[in-house]
Amino acid sequence: MSEETNREMSFLEHLEVLRWHIVRAFASVLIFAILAFVFKGFVFDTVILAPANPEFFTNALLCRLASLLDMPLLCINQIPLSFQNINMSGQFTTHIWVSFVAGIVVAFPYIFWEFWRFVKPALYQNEISNSRGAIFFASTLFTIGILFAYYIICPLSVHFLGTYQVSDKVENIVNLGSYISTITSIVLAGGIIFELPIFIYFLAKVGLVTSGFLIKYRKHSIVVALLLAAVITPPDVISQLLVCFPLIILYESGIIIAKRLEKKRRVDTLVNA
Repeated sequence: MSEETNREMSFLEHLEVLRWHIVRAFASVLIFAILAFVFKGFVFDTVILAPANPEFFTNALLCRLASLLDMPLLCINQIPLSFQNINMSGQFTTHIWVSFVAGIVVAFPYIFWEFWRFVKPALYQNEISNSRGAIFFASTLFTIGILFAYYIICPLSVHFLGTYQVSDKVENIVNLGSYISTITSIVLAGGIIFELPIFIYFLAKVGLVTSGFLIKYRKHSIVVALLLAAVITPPDVISQLLVCFPLIILYESGIIIAKRLEKKRRVDTLVNA
């Protein structure tokens, strides 16, 4: 779509174009969700339930470190959790929900690409050139966030919440839906949070935030990072710090991005003057 054609489009025509982008994005989610539904053994046994398994990569690594450093507390998730389903349709609805979440995670690069295709005609050629690689970086950050949450936060959360007891007389038999809800929310939150530099990039691009603004509220961002870490992790200090540090690094990366955009804007202004 040319820039001239884009300017002549009415509001309803823009909505129609957006509708088809949404339809294609949803179709990609649906396709991957169906695949996840079919291969339920891999999705559940190999992926979803794995962080509670003693042989899971992170659990095994921490146990080896515990042996080397003589710190038994590092060895986590050595007693497999017992799961139960208490609703007649519980396992089926859980199967559908997990498949849909898996579809969103796998289809994210395509979803972002559809969003980019909708926004691209409204940009100038130099803005398009400067934004090349946005899909790659957004997808990479999303993937890193998911892997970080899955391999670091999930095992720690499972260990803390699965072994916490108010009394020795109360046994932990975890509801399947509760476990999966915890895992999926942590993983999705990790993927979304790691998109912070991309979010700052677009805000700085349209002039809603500046590097000065971000630097001014740096201390506030640390408080927000701690609050977010407290929300998506169990209430233990180690897990919260493991989430908080990457958030602070991502925020600092956003400041660097905003500074570079401002520098380039000043250079372009001098060239065009």
